[in-house]
Amino acid sequence: MGNVVHAEPTGVMALVRLRRGVVGERDRVCHLVPIPDTGPIPRVLTARCGAPIPCGSAEVLERICGMPCEACLARAARDRRLAC
Repeated sequence: MGNVVHAEPTGVMALVRLRRGVVGERDRVCHLVPIPDTGPIPRVLTARCGAPIPCGSAEVLERICGMPCEACLARAARDRRLAC
C-alpha cells in the first residue's frame, strides 16, 4: 500500500465516493472518512487511507457501493483488531 498518511479515527465515520467528473470511474472508490466530533466540517476531509476529500466533490453513501478503497478497509480492520 506504500506510504499512507493516517487520518485520526473519530466516533463518526462516513462512506463517501468522489462524484462523477471529479475523477475517472476507476478512481471512484468508496472511502471511509472520519467526521470531526466537534467544530465545523473542514473544507477537506481526510479518508482513512490518507486521500483528501474536498467537501462538495464527494457524495455520501448509505452503504458501500462499487469498489471499496482497500487501504481504508485495511486501516479500519487493523485499528479494530488493536482495539480488541
